[in-house]
Amino acid sequence: METRIGFIGLGSLGAHLAASLLRAGYPVTVNDLERGAAAELLSAGAAWADSPAEAARGSKVVITCLPSPEAVTAVVAGAEGILEGLAPGGTWIDTSTNDLHELKRLANLAAAQGVACLESPVTGGVHRAAAGEITVIVGGDEAAFEQHRQIFETIGGKVFYVGELGQASVIKVITNMLAFIHLVADGEALMLARRGGLDLKTAWEVIRASSGNSFVHETEGQLILNGSYNINFTMDLARKDLYFAHQMGREFGVPLELGGLTEQIFARARALYGGGAQSPMVVKMLEDAVGTDLRAPGFPAELEPE
Repeated sequence: METRIGFIGLGSLGAHLAASLLRAGYPVTVNDLERGAAAELLSAGAAWADSPAEAARGSKVVITCLPSPEAVTAVVAGAEGILEGLAPGGTWIDTSTNDLHELKRLANLAAAQGVACLESPVTGGVHRAAAGEITVIVGGDEAAFEQHRQIFETIGGKVFYVGELGQASVIKVITNMLAFIHLVADGEALMLARRGGLDLKTAWEVIRASSGNSFVHETEGQLILNGSYNINFTMDLARKDLYFAHQMGREFGVPLELGGLTEQIFARARALYGGGAQSPMVVKMLEDAVGTDLRAPGFPAELEPE
């Protein structure tokens, strides 16, 4: 693998994506606000850069995996940002869940400097990222996508090219909105089972084998029943994605009744538990309200890589 890659943003998700690239033999230079986040990657052979610009210098491709549009903008176009270091002919790939309008604005800035842009949000959970099996959604110029297909296939399992820049952001927000709706619904279903006298482990297994099953039930449902709620995805991130969905509904003229209600439910949960709380704690709000927990033996505290 001769393509040198700069990778910026080593949170729960980004660190796993960068690790997949290293395992495949790509030379990777990493940057994060906290050098400690890079410790395992540096031990595995990654190089360290003190700034996004430094990570971009000498790299052909720079990948960002960041928590907010504001962070992406600062890293790409701010002082010592990517566009100060990435040479013409390079490519910036954003794996963040970003605001599609800000993404397009930054892509235009990059194009003016001869830098291509692809969006590549990922979905499926941190446990799948750890195994290199996360789903990758790509938007942007199709020829650029084909040129970099091997990178996408390295960090993920299923790779989908969905069209022009911005389209991947739309479908990623849709998938997250569905996941949060399913999460609230799964909590209510499990509570009905609990208050109805059912064994929760049996109820979880029956739902998994039924027409009411969902990916969220199979994964986050286990962490609710364990009581850890830990999917390495915070309440603030959920609120951000639900806000994006709300804005898209207004822009595209689609009344999102369930999406809007779910956004309000998450707003109440954030007020109770804080923005850094794990997003499945939205179900804890129901547990607290009715005075009944949803614990059951035999479920993991974290999901194992698949």
